[in-house]
Amino acid sequence: MIRITLFLLLLTSAVFAGDPQYPVSAIPEHLLKNANVVLRLQEETVKLNDLKDMRITHHIVLTILNESGEKYSGWGDIYSKDREIRDVRGALYDAAGNLVRKLKQSEIKDVSAVSENNLMDDNRLKMHDFYYKVYPYTIEYEVEYRYRTTLFFRPWFPQPGKNFSVEQSRIAITVPTAYQLRYRQFNYPGQPAQTTDKDTKTYTWEIRDRKAFEGEVFSGPLRDRTVAVYFSPSDFIYGDYTGKMNTWDDYGKFQLQLNAGRDQLPDKVKAEVHTLADGWKDPKEKAKVLYEYMQKHTRYISIQLGIGGWQPFDATYVATKGYGDCKALCNYMFSLLKEAGIRSHYTLVKAGKGETDLIEDFTVDQFNHIILCVPTGKDTTWLECTSQTEPFGYLGSFTSGRTVLLVDEQGGKLVRTPVYAMDQNRQVRHFAATINENGDLSGNAETTYTGLQQDWYHGMINNTTPEKQLDKLKENLNLPSYNINKFHYTAHPQARPVPEMDELLDITVPNYASISGKRMFIVPNVLNRSTLRLTEDSTRVSDIYLGTATKDVDTLQITIPNGYTPESVFPEVKQESRFGKYTASVKVEGNKLTYVRCFERKAGVFPARDFPALEEFYNAVYKWDRSRIIFVKAQ
Repeated sequence: MIRITLFLLLLTSAVFAGDPQYPVSAIPEHLLKNANVVLRLQEETVKLNDLKDMRITHHIVLTILNESGEKYSGWGDIYSKDREIRDVRGALYDAAGNLVRKLKQSEIKDVSAVSENNLMDDNRLKMHDFYYKVYPYTIEYEVEYRYRTTLFFRPWFPQPGKNFSVEQSRIAITVPTAYQLRYRQFNYPGQPAQTTDKDTKTYTWEIRDRKAFEGEVFSGPLRDRTVAVYFSPSDFIYGDYTGKMNTWDDYGKFQLQLNAGRDQLPDKVKAEVHTLADGWKDPKEKAKVLYEYMQKHTRYISIQLGIGGWQPFDATYVATKGYGDCKALCNYMFSLLKEAGIRSHYTLVKAGKGETDLIEDFTVDQFNHIILCVPTGKDTTWLECTSQTEPFGYLGSFTSGRTVLLVDEQGGKLVRTPVYAMDQNRQVRHFAATINENGDLSGNAETTYTGLQQDWYHGMINNTTPEKQLDKLKENLNLPSYNINKFHYTAHPQARPVPEMDELLDITVPNYASISGKRMFIVPNVLNRSTLRLTEDSTRVSDIYLGTATKDVDTLQITIPNGYTPESVFPEVKQESRFGKYTASVKVEGNKLTYVRCFERKAGVFPARDFPALEEFYNAVYKWDRSRIIFVKAQ
């Protein structure tokens, strides 16, 4: 520990000096390749004095090479009563390493961290930026923190993203000798260096000379491509609560402590529960009635006050106020069900479309949302309690198909939320259109979206004004010029096994068909052309993650002007691969053409070596979706 302290003292004496620092010319050429940012130096020291006192010093030097690296050009961090920012220093250097200016304390912005969805939040945000645009340039920050909780250890990601290279990065964590520091390494060679002192032990990780990598489409978690180390406490304190994090069961037990005694309902609400639910014999029907009651009488507002960021407000608070965050609303729904004699389980989830990744073999907090699990006989129902419009038992892309931590009466265990299969995520469209002599197209499309394919439309009609709905629809349609004359949506939230949405569109597209002399050129796929084109990637590293299985069926009938006959009609297409299936056919009878397209996209994880086959399949779909028919007009 003495060596580390001496090193930091020497380092600090050099930091912010007047002599040239970190000239860009000193960066090795191979670290500039594919890079927008170079991490020149990163030193992070963490010292755990006891379970209520953790000190962190973070020192970072970054060279911003171009405009694409600007997202790394400043500093910002959240603080609260449990997480204090004690000191911030910074400096800006030009390409030659000359000091341009130092950070002034008056330049640090200190603002509330409350978002528009937060009613109450005691977090605040400090941030700073030099707003320098003469590339390349270098920034340096040193920040000191004090944590009064030991529930959170920040992971070490020397390379936080693509096009980011590393000269040197180092993290040292010092803990009492008797304390068990838990960690999980990814792509780190060997084990951390360990040193011991009289009463402490220190773990040190360090990397040097790490080249930038480029982005890869359909890639998995960042830790698959670079060095990462996650840290998690064995024992911790948060507020007045103590806990352990050695297993998922431990984590669940901690959450049980936070929730204990918060399920008491007012007498009036208890009476309403029995009035609504007692007449039903089926527990699932009881749960449905109470879920709809909860939706009608509450609304979502985020509340993040101290430990309230983890602990739900009690059921009486929600019943009285009529609002709550995800924790409070799930606890309230839990309480309603409990009053009706129905078991349910508070469940922690990493929410967000595509956020299906979770480290399962290492217990560390990775969650940002709460849902409710209701086991009813052989069936299990999952409830999203923050929405006034989601149908009973449907999770959608926000929380479906991922590993979650279910908290039962004993503790915690990992389970999976439902995966919606291809046949549940459908788009079925019938489109009748007419093209006039000028090539203008007008028509009516009737489409049914189901499952995950209806999520976007559900969100649009429930969260957007009619005026903005039109703008969103125009953005969503892949046509260069068109008018939406009318649109209408009909929701079927209780359709089984997943909700459905019907769409009616009345559109016109000026000059849709190209006319050249006596010929008319028509692309029969009007509304559903693939926009995905992949480029060859012979150096692919990441496995291929295809997250959602869907099926589209389009049937279009287009009437063309009299007097035209087909000169060239593309042949029927049938293509099947490990990634999906595509068929398309066209038939012309008189002045009517009928186009039928079916596209099935499979989900799954595929090895990187399969990328050329994926590229071939999707690029072929892109091409087939733009196949033309040529008509010629009789003389």
